[in-house]
Amino acid sequence: MKLFIASDIHGSAYWCEKMLTAFEASGAEKMLLLGDILYHGPRNDLPDDYAPKKVIAMLNPLKERILCVRGNCDTEVDQMVLEFPVMAEYAVVAAGSCTIFACHGHKPFPPVSKGSIILYGHTHIPEMRECEGITYINPGSVSIPKEGSAHSYILFDDEKFTFCEL
Repeated sequence: MKLFIASDIHGSAYWCEKMLTAFEASGAEKMLLLGDILYHGPRNDLPDDYAPKKVIAMLNPLKERILCVRGNCDTEVDQMVLEFPVMAEYAVVAAGSCTIFACHGHKPFPPVSKGSIILYGHTHIPEMRECEGITYINPGSVSIPKEGSAHSYILFDDEKFTFCEL
């Protein structure tokens, strides 16, 4: 299964459109969003073309292809306007021989077995590291990258993760 993995859109119609163009070009079957879809949050500046209603209109037609977990900026009112589930604290994805645990990353990671992969967003900084047999991967942020990182996402295919820039 080919997955397109992204996080932290924060209501940016500009970057959401660029992300969806990359998603369609990637040939991925599903998009996994790691939270913070519509709201920018009180600690962030407004992202380029902050327009949550436009983001809703862009994402809802893809509702059957989107998997999503809840970020710290996502609320019940967001679920009222988005036509795909956004309120799950985590998701478990079986992809080939990989077990992938997806969360936003603003809460402590759950205990998982060695060999597992934890995908998370929240920090807006791309990262891949291994610790005690567990691989931690962060795609960075679609709209508000931090610490000089690029607007980014990840493609997962054949048990390989590839970092990509928008």
